[in-house]
Amino acid sequence: MLRQEIANLKPLKIIRKHIVDRGDNIYNLFLDDFRVPADAFNYLGNPIYLKKDWVIVRSYDEFVKYIEENGLPEVISFDHDLADFHYDVQDHVDQDYYDLCEEKTGYHCAKWLVNYCIDNKKELPQTIMIHSMNVVGSKNIDSLFKSYIKFLNS
Repeated sequence: MLRQEIANLKPLKIIRKHIVDRGDNIYNLFLDDFRVPADAFNYLGNPIYLKKDWVIVRSYDEFVKYIEENGLPEVISFDHDLADFHYDVQDHVDQDYYDLCEEKTGYHCAKWLVNYCIDNKKELPQTIMIHSMNVVGSKNIDSLFKSYIKFLNS
């Protein structure tokens, strides 16, 4: 059941109305505290995790630093839980939870990415995926991006 719910979260494909030279290095970013892309392939079955070369970042700080130094990736895949503490509270991930987190989650990374794009007048990466096994956290990340895209298109 868990695998099915995660598999139902389709990658967000950002449809470009025009071609924009983003001026970024072309790379793919995989955010996860301990897994590698092949692990995501094993439970999601999406071959993109095997066909692409990935830069792996393990924390919020690494995520922010890598993007600030290298520009936006072409493809990005998010885990939600980036610290042992996050695995203990998966059943009630709400806004209060995010406010209390000492170690930032993939949701925090997604919020930072949206703000980075707004502040720097950049477009989101071409493809955004979520490989987290935390269904609630995955849906929160998915909802954040869908809301932002809806805002952009309004």
